[in-house]
Amino acid sequence: MGIERVGIVGGGQMGAGIAEVCAKAGIDVTVHEITDVAAAASRARIEKSLAKALERGKLEESARDEALGRLSFGTALGVMHDRQLVVEAVVENEELKQSIFRQLDDTVSAEDAILASNTSSIPIVRIAQATERPESVVGMHFFNPATVMPLVEIVRSVVSSDSAVERAASFASDVLGKTVVHAKDRAGFIVNMLLCPYIADAIRMYEEGFASKEDIDAGMVNGAAYPMGPLTLSDLIGNDTMLAVMESLFEEFRQPRFAPPPLLNRMVEAGQLGRKTGRGFYEY
Repeated sequence: MGIERVGIVGGGQMGAGIAEVCAKAGIDVTVHEITDVAAAASRARIEKSLAKALERGKLEESARDEALGRLSFGTALGVMHDRQLVVEAVVENEELKQSIFRQLDDTVSAEDAILASNTSSIPIVRIAQATERPESVVGMHFFNPATVMPLVEIVRSVVSSDSAVERAASFASDVLGKTVVHAKDRAGFIVNMLLCPYIADAIRMYEEGFASKEDIDAGMVNGAAYPMGPLTLSDLIGNDTMLAVMESLFEEFRQPRFAPPPLLNRMVEAGQLGRKTGRGFYEY
């Protein structure tokens, strides 16, 4: 049976983007947030994104209205009871994710429901073990902004069933129109395993005074044809998210190339998280 009802836990930047992608694809979407204020902010975020798409001619007015009509919001995880796929999209905190999956295990009633995490670095099996159905837990790692970025990493843990993996992959590719890649369950998966050492090296280069941040970014944009430089990218992703991913990678592999640079730690401690706070390596 196809997936027609999706739940998103966490309506922030990533969760709202995933919810919007699903709603535009004709899916009934329920978003969970912790407060009414946060739920309203999530809906406003999606409305703003759809309005931009309409303004740029990428969406018809009727399609926008239909997408908004497919969205609902709630502050209790009980709203997920009838969902066929639930995607958790909260911050990179292992204990928080485990707590959410423990509650989802008690709440989601469909026996064949897929419980997915949008984690960018935490091994899926650690999250799956918080449930009584670890075979139904997979990774579905979308990229920011989910409405634009075409990739979804499907992550299979050592206990994920073939059915859960295949259905999640089929939904991402056939329904959402995403490009799907498959990864085994180790910290960082494919993209962040390759991306984080690159960004860490750029931060160390800047930290050591070897080159200015502008020249580091300009070098990679103009010399390697990257769409943006590594420090700009870190600000876009969120320096706190980058720190969490690097910490997860270093914990898993204990290799110096995965260790977070001291400057990144200091910036996060100072609240310089990038675009979302107005200041990171650059000011916004």
